[in-house]
Amino acid sequence: MNSVIILAAGTGSRAKQNKNKILVPVGGGDNSLIRSLSAFLKSGLFGEYIVAVNKSDEKEIKSFLPETVKTVTGGNTRTESVKNALKEVTGDYVLIHDAARPYLSERLIKDCLAAAEKHGGAIPVVPSRDTVCEAKDGRITDYLGKDGLFSVQTPQAFDTAKLREAYAFAKDKAFNDDGEVYKNRFGELFAVTGDKENVKLTYPEDFAKFSQKEYRFGTGFDCHRLVTGRKLILGGVEIPHDKGLLGHSDADALVHAVMDAVLSACAMRDIGYYFPDTDERYKDADSMELLKTVLNLIAKKGFEVSSVSAVVMAEKPKLKNFIPAITESLAAALSLDVSAVGLSATTLEGLGFVGREEGICVSATATVIKL
Repeated sequence: MNSVIILAAGTGSRAKQNKNKILVPVGGGDNSLIRSLSAFLKSGLFGEYIVAVNKSDEKEIKSFLPETVKTVTGGNTRTESVKNALKEVTGDYVLIHDAARPYLSERLIKDCLAAAEKHGGAIPVVPSRDTVCEAKDGRITDYLGKDGLFSVQTPQAFDTAKLREAYAFAKDKAFNDDGEVYKNRFGELFAVTGDKENVKLTYPEDFAKFSQKEYRFGTGFDCHRLVTGRKLILGGVEIPHDKGLLGHSDADALVHAVMDAVLSACAMRDIGYYFPDTDERYKDADSMELLKTVLNLIAKKGFEVSSVSAVVMAEKPKLKNFIPAITESLAAALSLDVSAVGLSATTLEGLGFVGREEGICVSATATVIKL
């Protein structure tokens, strides 16, 4: 059996919500604690749920928690709350999650648990988007850069017996989180790819941002002729074939359709406007690099891609075995989880331009968020 600890014992004073921030409704009406718990319940991977609560919030929290969820009184610090909850854990593996992170995905839960089962301890991390520096008394003391630097998230997953040993070994020493406690004892800690949507609600603007998301939708379409002497590239992946797509750039029809869908959702014209085929700068250009430019363009307008979906229409080659690799390639380029990239392939049963194996067409849709 596996266990979950959800930490909800803070006061959330920095959020300035006039109550504990984990009790404030966010996107869709449920509060942060309920949304977090629901993600674990939905996964079906756990048999025990423990919530560390602030004594002053205990009555309200118990009023909406399922009877199967146990509550424990938290401490004055995160460490004390974890220690109190750990006493009640009976599962072989335990995931510890901050209730203020209500947007965790099932993929992240499964990945963290699987990594803990294999390595003993694992935490999710996301690459730092910004340059990081150290500062003291209003003065910059050092630049750390951003390459190789990551932001730490929850849920953090552990072999329960090992985590208890790590906390006993730590005694009263101060640590940032459970992962650091574990690493202090055992020397190694496994990193799982986190999720940029798995944000922690901390300040007032966080609640405004995530409670009032504006979603927009766009469509894109592209066709290219198949010719000899060209590589066939779809979604940044080279596909073995005796023909490739003809175009001014690398003619990656899938990426072109996705870019047009993204730009359409943002009401920002199309790729022909930004990368005209009369411009020699884009001769044989890598479409994945053009996609990076598009993402930078929409970011300047305050947009971020939430999901994409596309269907590739090709008589030959058969793309079934390449779909996973192409999906991963697109997801990485878009900074999305693979679960947010829907990709399929179909033939046209011998009909028309595509059916005669003269070319490949792609239809795509995109969902973007106005930040």
